[in-house]
Formats: sequence, C-alpha cells, structure tokens
Amino acid sequence: MDIAYKKTLELDKVLARAVQLCACRETKEMMQDLQPCETPEDERYALEQTNAINSLLIKNGSPRFGSVSEVRRVVAHAQKGGILSMGELLEIAATLRNFAGLSQWYGLSEHDMMPTDDLFYSLAPQPVLERQISDSIISPEEMADTASTTLADLRRKIRQTEDSIRTKLDAIIKNSTTNKFLQDAVVSLRNGRYVVPVRAEYRGEVGGVIHDVSSSGATVFVEPTAVVEANARIMQLRAQEQEEITRILSAFSAQVGSLEPQFSYSYDAMLKIDLLLAKARLAIEQGAFMPAVSDTIHFKLNKARHPLIDKKKVVPVDIALGDEYDTLVITGPNTGGKTVSLKTAGLLNAMAQYGFLIPAHESSVVCNFREYLVDIGDEQSIEQSLSTFSGHMKRISGILELAGHGTLTLLDELGAGTDPAEGAALAVSILEQLRRQGSLLMATTHYAEMKVYALETPGVVNASCEFNVETLMPTYKLSVGVPGKSNAFLISSKLGIPQNIIDAARSHMSNDDKRLDSVLAQLDDLKLQLKVAQGDAEKARYEAEHALESAEKKRDELIKKGEQELEDARRRAHDLMQNVQNEAYALTDELRRIQKDEKTSAAQRAVRAREIARKDTETLLKKTDSKPKPAREFVPLKEVQIGQEVLIAELNQLATVTARPDRNGMVEVRAGIMKTKVPLSGLCAPDKMDKCPAHEPRRSSTHVQLDKSRKASMEINLLGYTVDEALAEVDKFLDSGMLRGQQTLYIIHGNGTGALRTAIQKHLRTHKAVKSFRPGRYGEGENGVTVVELK
Repeated sequence: MDIAYKKTLELDKVLARAVQLCACRETKEMMQDLQPCETPEDERYALEQTNAINSLLIKNGSPRFGSVSEVRRVVAHAQKGGILSMGELLEIAATLRNFAGLSQWYGLSEHDMMPTDDLFYSLAPQPVLERQISDSIISPEEMADTASTTLADLRRKIRQTEDSIRTKLDAIIKNSTTNKFLQDAVVSLRNGRYVVPVRAEYRGEVGGVIHDVSSSGATVFVEPTAVVEANARIMQLRAQEQEEITRILSAFSAQVGSLEPQFSYSYDAMLKIDLLLAKARLAIEQGAFMPAVSDTIHFKLNKARHPLIDKKKVVPVDIALGDEYDTLVITGPNTGGKTVSLKTAGLLNAMAQYGFLIPAHESSVVCNFREYLVDIGDEQSIEQSLSTFSGHMKRISGILELAGHGTLTLLDELGAGTDPAEGAALAVSILEQLRRQGSLLMATTHYAEMKVYALETPGVVNASCEFNVETLMPTYKLSVGVPGKSNAFLISSKLGIPQNIIDAARSHMSNDDKRLDSVLAQLDDLKLQLKVAQGDAEKARYEAEHALESAEKKRDELIKKGEQELEDARRRAHDLMQNVQNEAYALTDELRRIQKDEKTSAAQRAVRAREIARKDTETLLKKTDSKPKPAREFVPLKEVQIGQEVLIAELNQLATVTARPDRNGMVEVRAGIMKTKVPLSGLCAPDKMDKCPAHEPRRSSTHVQLDKSRKASMEINLLGYTVDEALAEVDKFLDSGMLRGQQTLYIIHGNGTGALRTAIQKHLRTHKAVKSFRPGRYGEGENGVTVVELK
C-alpha cells in the first residue's frame, strides 16, 4: 500500500498523538511502525480489541502502569549467567509491578469474554521477587541494609569503626599540642582513609602516613598512626561489603534468568496492552466509538467529525459511498468545508484500518480499502502557485495507475488550474476512467459541467456544502443529492459590488449556465422548504412522544395511588383484627380472674362474667363497625443524617438513623434494640407530628393487661415483665401469630440476669405451636431476643 496518504489525510498527526499516549519506549516504536489491517476480519478484530480496552478504561479508570525499557536485553543477560546491576534489577521490578498492576486492573470489574483475554492471561506477575528487589535496592547506586543479615552486620561494624576513628581524630584536632601543626581543624578522606591536614613545615611533628599533598604543597594529608589500623579495618570491611552486595545481585540475577521464557511472553503482552491503552485513551479524547466493518466495498459515516478539529467547533457530517452510488461530487463555495468532508471520509476509514475507534456515531460502517489514492493540495500555497495544474496532473497520473476495485480515490478541486472548459472536460473524463477501473470516488469541484454530469450519470451523486448568504459564512453541513451554487453574484453584491456590474455579468452568462443556475436556485428553495417541513414533523413527533410519556406517567401514578390505598386498607384491617384479638385476650384474663376469686360465690361469678361478656362484646362490635380514623397528617423529611432522631410516622415510634438512604429511598433506623429499614417518605421530625399518647402504666403482676396501643407486629417486648407475666404474654403472642399465619416471631426479653430468657426458652420447648427457636443474630438483638419458628 502506498503510504503517501498518511500525511495528506493527516493520519500521521493522529499516530503522533497516539505515540505520546504510549508509556513504554518500545510501544512508541510499535505505534510509529503500525501497519493497516489487510482484511476486514483483521480490522474487525483490531477494533474489537481497542473497544474492549476502552470499555475497561471507562469502567476501571487507568491501570497502575509505568514506563520501562531495555528489559528484554537485561533478562537475556541474566539468563546467560550475567550479574545485573542494581539499576537493571529495579527496571525488572518495575516491569513485574506492571504485570501485577495490569492483572489487578483487568479483574476490577465483571465482564464477559473479551478479545484481549489472551493478553491478560499471558501476564505472569512475580509478587515475591518484585517485593524482594524493591525492599533490597533503594536506588541504582544504593542497596538497603536489610538486603541480608550479613550486609547489615558489616555496615554496622563499618559505622562503629568510623565512629572510633572520628573520636581519635577529634582528639588530635582538639589537642592544644597538635592543633597548632594542622592547617585546618577538619577531618578529610583520601583514598578511602581518614586523614588530617598538616602544615608542610610540621609534617614530622604528626606521626603517620602521608596520603596526599595539596596543589600548593603547603598542606600534607596525614593518616595518624593512631588510626592506621582502624582505617585498614574499614578497608577490609568495605571489601567484604562489596562481596556481599555482589552475592545478593548474583542471587537476584539468577532468579530473573529463571523466569524465561514466560517473562518474554508477559513482556510482549504488556507492550500490546500498552499500545491498546494508547488507542483507547485517544478514543476517549476524541469521543470515538467502534464502527462496523463492511465485507463489501462501501462505507457509511454517520455524524462523523474530523478528529483534529476542536470538538466544540467541528460540524458532524453524514457521508456514504459504495452502496447506492459509487461517486460523490461535492460542490459549493470556497472555505465551505468541501476539503474537510473529503479528508474526514478518508481519515476515518484509514483510522479504523489501523485499529483506532473513530469520532462518529456507533451505527457507522467503515470499509477495508486496498489503497487510499489522494490528491488534496492547497492551491493558495506559494510552493504550488506556479505549477498547480502540473502538480495535480502528476498525482492523478499515479492514481490512475493504482486505482481499481477496493480503492478509495479522493480528488480535491479536480481540473483546477487551467482553462475552465478544458479543465471541466478533463475532470469528467478522469472520473469516467476511475469509475471504469472500479474505484470509489469523492471529488470536489466548482465546474457546472461536473454538476450536470453528476445529475445525468447513474451511480454519480451531487453533494453540496451549505453556505449562509446572509452572514457570508459557511455552515460546513453536507447535503447529499443537491448540487451547490457558487453564489458568486450574491456574495459580490453583499460585499458592495455595484448592482449594474452584477447585472452585466449575468448577461454574459450562457443560456445553459443561466438555466442551471435557475434550477439550482429552485433546488435551494425546495431544500429550505424541506428543512422547514422536517422541523415541523420533528416537533410534532416530539410533542406526540411527550404526550405519550405524560399519559404513561399519569397512569403509573394512578396505579401507584390505588396500590397505596389498597395497602392502607389492608393495614387498617390488620390493626383492627389485632385490637379485637387483644380485647378478647383481656376479656379471657378477666374471666379467669373472676373464676379464681374464692371470695365470690359461683352465682355471683356467673352474673359478673355475663356482664363483662355483654359489655366487652358491645365494645368490640362498636370497634368493628366504626369507620377508620383518617390517616395522621405529617410533614415527611426530605433528607436525614446519621445519628438524627426521627419519628416513624406509621408506628408513631421514635428511632435513630443509622445509615443514609439507599438508591430505593430506604433508610436504616434503630428503634430500641431493633434495626429496620423504612422509606424516607415515612419519616418525620418528632415535633412535626402529634405527640404519642402516654402509655397507661402496666398493672401489677396480679393482673396482666396488654398494651392497647400496640399494633400488629412480629415481635413482643417483655422488658420489665416478671416470669409469670411474660409467659402469659408469650402464650397470647403465639396464639395471635398462629391466627395470622405467621411463620417467624421475635420475643424481646433483654439480657439482664438471664432468668427471663431461660424461663421463656424452657416454656417454648413444650409449646405445641413452636417448631423451633434460636437466639437472635447480629442486627436482630442477639442474646436479648429469641426468634421463634411456628409450625
């Protein structure tokens, strides 16, 4: 494939930006040497790989990944038995860290099989070796004391010996007798040994070995006799230190060498992932999507944008070729966007062929072309101003040699730079020849003959770049099927050319040109009318859709309201049933108490029982016949904070917020020792609702009375009850649960001394209605609650 199009279509700029987004130097070289896919299958697979990484990048963010280089050479050296330097080992550790970071990043989110799975499965992290190298080597020049026990011991001895030397030398420097012989009261290092600067005339006064002399000769650097042995000891320890460092490096190098060949597989996969990450990052920058790849020679770009033009300024265009027509002739005024449309079509197809997502709607279809044959030049450039026509013809000559089936030919200002009549005839002839050779064609022109040719020839279609004659500015919109007008007379008139000159110019036009201009003017008017009609139709469609949405919303609201009213009715019925049951239990308790009263005769007990039964029966009938009380009004809270005290409106129960609302608007609250979730709309501030009526004090243990205000619930609170009272309440609670058909009940007895819990659980073991029971779990009250399963 001829690659001259890369510069003409500005694909080289796209590749250059992708190179900048690569992390590793070797990946940058791979991106620079990237070749286009040769078949639709290869192109499709390349796009799918880029799209897969793009999806992961959007979901998981950027992976932990750093630049590494020359790692293959380093590992090969280690495999041959070479000892790696500390800098090379740090580079190996960074590479292993990349392996681990990419593997972890790949598993951050759940996803189906991807075309990049094999790359990530090829990564073989070595966390132990990577951590050992990172912990042992501080920098390319320094190894940590913790690299080995021997190294730490040697360095400790070196420091101790150095401290003893400094102490002795400080004594010499500070000694009044020897201090006068010194040039300066400092300690220096010469040839790895500690020395003091002695004046040359007194060098015999300080005993020791001379290791250096200053450039002026006025100072000699003497190693005092007192530290000669210590200095020798340090030299010996430093040699041992270097031997230990070499041993550690050798051990690490051997481990690195043993990683082959898996390391090379992982490294190649890492570089390919780095390349795909660069493509994916570029796609995010450009707002790009994955197009479909056609198996035939045609493409369709929907809402396509040139990637090198600012996204806020570029106007999307729709370009199709090869399906209904194989040649597109674009006309219109200068600076109207004709060349941009030409480049956009070629560049986006070429980008996809290199595996890049394209800045176009995801419904777009691209084609795998064998050649991109391009003749796009700036006629205004100084370099081409003297030979515009010759330059065009030279490039077109080469295009004619290469054009054929599976090629895309893009020609800008075809036939320009010569006599208009000859240029137009030559342009038509060139188009006909290229069409015979089977190439897809896009060409821009000003020639009216080309517009007529497109109107009369099957498979050739006109297109125009719109121009606003009022503002004298192009709109850059491409209209397929309509030829464009040059608008020279209108533009000239707007710019101040006298009308008599323009009228004279019109008279010089041929009749054919006038007729064509008239037809084009009519087409422009029809196009404007069509736009207005389309706008009205779009508005009507929009209003219809919104009317339907409004109706559906209203229907949903009515359904929701009906369901709420039904739920309220069920709750009221349930509460009424519970109240009736509680009254019945109270009546039974009263009757039992009368029967146990030994001071009253049997006849008196019978009369009293009938009176109570009649009185309570009337009360129960009144309750069942009475109308339900209206729902208590309250102002629901719009938001809550953790720790805030709120009122559960339905239960008239104070509670504390333990978690913020979830996505469904449910709030977790704690009421007493129990946790539950209620809707935010069911909570209100304690002062926004009538205060709860004070509970009647519970009577003494000789007479048990249920709390009449307690609503139907799966739990019973026995805190403060005696054992006898509690057992009586448990029996009623279990009977009530059986009547309601409940399976699970909660008995709240607290911890305390444990006597109440023990008595209740002992009673439950012999109760006929109980299937099993257990202590509460976390969030249920734990040991302060017993959970009962009924038969």
